Parts: sequence; structure tokens; C-alpha cells
Amino acid sequence: MKIRAGYNIAFQCPYAVPMVLMLTTHPSRDGDILSDQLMQFSPRVDARDYFDPYGNICTRLVAPPGLLEVRSEFVVEDSGLPDEVCQTAQQWGVAELPGDVLPFLLASRYCDTEKLSTLAWLLFGGIQSGWQRAQAICNYAHERIEFGYHHARGDRTASEGHEERRGVCRDFAHLAVTLSRCMNIPARYCTGYLGDIGVPPDTAPMDFSAWYEVFLDGRWFTLDARHNHPRIGRILIARGRDAADVAISTAFGTAQLVRFNVTTEEFKETGQDSALKEAA
Repeated sequence: MKIRAGYNIAFQCPYAVPMVLMLTTHPSRDGDILSDQLMQFSPRVDARDYFDPYGNICTRLVAPPGLLEVRSEFVVEDSGLPDEVCQTAQQWGVAELPGDVLPFLLASRYCDTEKLSTLAWLLFGGIQSGWQRAQAICNYAHERIEFGYHHARGDRTASEGHEERRGVCRDFAHLAVTLSRCMNIPARYCTGYLGDIGVPPDTAPMDFSAWYEVFLDGRWFTLDARHNHPRIGRILIARGRDAADVAISTAFGTAQLVRFNVTTEEFKETGQDSALKEAA
């Protein structure tokens, strides 16, 4: 299947502000991008890309005083398959884990494992390790938190989300990641596009989505504590220890977000689209 994705975002800056944007899809999807994924700025600015320590693509620029518009639209080819479920996936012992996986067992800014470790072992210590335990954690986070955009808070930790029992997709992911790490299951936070493909349309405005991945049987599997159901059409932008590593925008000064539109939808070619492609 093909998916049309993109964004139209604007910032209001009272003065020139250095910024880092993380809006380009992850390099693992490079072979699936069917059209130019060009980041367009109005007014034009000098911008350059670099890779962060986790292999994500970051864009560095200086936003001029006034309104800065950032937009892009592109088409992605996707398998059309839902997230993989592997009931037989086994949990590896810590001593067997690759070195680059070990950091995803540690506490991080929003994943305060030291505050939830005792609870995690009480809840999940008696569940068979591997996929069953990982899924039980996902189920718990899904049931524990009530979703609502009006519950959004940029500094909420996993333990605070557990206590407050409310939040947005990042809070679901932070809680599940933290509980997984408490149980020695490596887990990393993910952000990207997730449209309403194969599910009833959500009436709320579209947004970027947060999910997470766990390391079992020597590879990473996708889990989603907010939806808790295999979904179709995830387009990864970035991975990290938690949301602090994959912020969509980081401003080193005042930059007020004044417009935020995200698009993710199945792209079905019309006869006119096909004719234009053949002509080209």
C-alpha cells in the first residue's frame, strides 16, 4: 500500500532562534520513500542535517524573527501488514544482550525505573518471561492511563503518569518502557506517523504518534500501549531512550508553536495520477 504523509508547522519567533527539528523519516525507511521528502521553509533559511547518537536525522537551522513555516509532503510504500506478534519470542538474560542494547535497560529523563521497580516485580514477576510478560506490561499501561489531549503535560515522568492515571500517547509509551526496563526487557521510545488505516477514523486532529519497541529473541518488536492492538502503516521518524531524545522541535530561545498540522492517510492513485506518471 501507499501512504501520503506530511506536516505543516509554523513558529513565531521574537528574535533569531537556533533550532533543531526532527521531522525527517528514519533512515530505515529510506527505500520506501517514493517522492522527494523535501523540508520546505518560508522564509527560506539555511538548514543542514546531521545524525544524532541513535541514528536519527536531525535538521539544524536558525529561525529568523517573525513567522517561520515548515512543511513537507511525501508518499511512502508500506507492506500493509499489521505489527508483528510473536508469542514464542524469548527474553534474553542481561549478560547475553549486545552492548548497544544495554542503554535501553537504564533509567532516563522520563523513564524513572527506580520509582517503579518494586511495583513492576510485584505485578509481572510471576508472568512467564518473554512475549507474555512484555504483552502483560503493554496491557497494564493501556488500562492504567486514560487518554486525552487535554491531559498533555511536557514534563510528566512515567511514575507520575502511573500515579495521575492520565496522559497522551507519550505517557502510555513512557510507562510501558519503564516497566519493561524494570523487568530487564530492553525498551526504546519511538515517534512517527500513524494514520487511521484499518481502524475507524479518529475525529480528533491528526498528530504524530508515540509507541515503543522491546528487544526479544535478538531483535526489536513494536508494541503500542495506547492502542494495544497491532496497527498498519507506522512510519518511523526517530527512536531514543524517551521523548527527550526525539523531540520534534528543540528551540534554543523563544519559538511559539502557532500552527501544527499532520497528515497520514492511505494514498490511492486516481486515473489522472497514473497518466501523469506514465507521461513523466
